[in-house]
Amino acid sequence: MPDLIRVAIFGSTGSIGVQTLDVIRQHPDKFKVTILTAYDNAGLLIRQAEEFKPDFVVIGKEEKYNQVKEALFVTETAVIAGLLAFEEAAEMDIYDIMIAAIVGYAGLKPTLKAVELGKKIGLANKETLVVAGELITRTARISGAVILPVDSEHSAIFQCLEGEQLNKVEKLILTASGGPFRGKKTGDLEKISVSDALRHPNWSMGAKVTIDSASLMNKGLEMIEAKWLFDVLPDQIEAVIHPQSIIHSMVQFEDGCIKAQMGIPDMRLPIQYALSYPQRITGYSPRFDFENSCDLSFEKIDGETFRNFSLAKVALYRGGNIPCILNAANEIAVNAFLNQEVGFLQMSDIIESTISRLPFIEVLSLDDYIACDVEARQVASSLIKKSPALSL
Repeated sequence: MPDLIRVAIFGSTGSIGVQTLDVIRQHPDKFKVTILTAYDNAGLLIRQAEEFKPDFVVIGKEEKYNQVKEALFVTETAVIAGLLAFEEAAEMDIYDIMIAAIVGYAGLKPTLKAVELGKKIGLANKETLVVAGELITRTARISGAVILPVDSEHSAIFQCLEGEQLNKVEKLILTASGGPFRGKKTGDLEKISVSDALRHPNWSMGAKVTIDSASLMNKGLEMIEAKWLFDVLPDQIEAVIHPQSIIHSMVQFEDGCIKAQMGIPDMRLPIQYALSYPQRITGYSPRFDFENSCDLSFEKIDGETFRNFSLAKVALYRGGNIPCILNAANEIAVNAFLNQEVGFLQMSDIIESTISRLPFIEVLSLDDYIACDVEARQVASSLIKKSPALSL
């Protein structure tokens, strides 16, 4: 029997982490979980550890350490706690692939540690490349780390590019479902509630990613991520609305030919592809039914209504620290919207104002990225405090 692939899941209690464990559960002869991490959800982390018996678990919230430690006391699983423990776990040489599924900026440092060690990384945390794409990709070239995209769109592009190393790419075409507000205009979005924005038509995701999808910020972040993942210029990246979410993305080559990757909307498919790459293994998701299939359609993205998408495109073209500012301000704005402190459209105002108030820096070190993130969050938070109270 071949050795089991050792898997470290950073963000195991989130949507991607849970689905990764579902894939591993279906293939116990191929994968072994060695590290599980969560920030706050101690109960689910304990249940996962009891089932999969990892070597280490990390709970980010230190006050929950005793709860996790006591629950796993009779097992052989070691427990560590605190935000620095994520980086400590990432430096352990007990995994073959990291599934980087911590949501937001918090995933940057542990992912960078894995890159520095030359590990294979299944990247579900798009913010890592949005914030510090130049640093991550440069470090990966030096260390030999392999970054495999887990986002369905980037996995689709990755698959379309397999075997095409000698052929020139003309354009990467990312698809977007359009979210719950596809076809709406600005006036329709003024009184949007949190519950409205959390109703995604096709995908089951965590709250932050679902709001980003509703505002189309998610697609803008994915365009920035694609620039670094596939080493292309901004004008080689395009995004279109595809309401059915069957075609996950496409690649257009210099001869005009377009390759598309298709499948039902199920995140377990790109997760499994990253885990088993370069091989494909048996998948247990439902198959697309061509005989009873829906029509496949495409629409232009309305950048005037969905300003977050347009702001992300500006960041894509400007580069430097602008994507870092964009991401930090967006995380603050989304959290404020979820807490009903700002309206849906105000998120764009906060992001745009934050970008305009901070100086442009073209080349950054890790310390520069960290400082920029802190400053952008402070500015965005101050703008929220000035916003009028809302009654949503």
